[in-house]
Amino acid sequence: MMHWFGNHGYGMGGFGWIFMILFWIVIFVLIFNFIKILAQRNPDRHSAEKSHESAEDILKKRYARGEIKREEYERMKKDISS
Repeated sequence: MMHWFGNHGYGMGGFGWIFMILFWIVIFVLIFNFIKILAQRNPDRHSAEKSHESAEDILKKRYARGEIKREEYERMKKDISS
């Protein structure tokens, strides 16, 4: 009777399962790195837009959102312009 998964079924002396695990680990690492590279190439559009704002624009937005009071706004605006 022939054994399909006998001593010769796995190849390399029965250590074929180690190579299969290593294969899947390599595949997982490659996919993970590919996704990581894609995420770094496409940064959030809003953060890119914010980096081009002037200090005065940021100050105006903070004042409009109510984060700072009028006195602080005027003082900071004066500091920026000087």
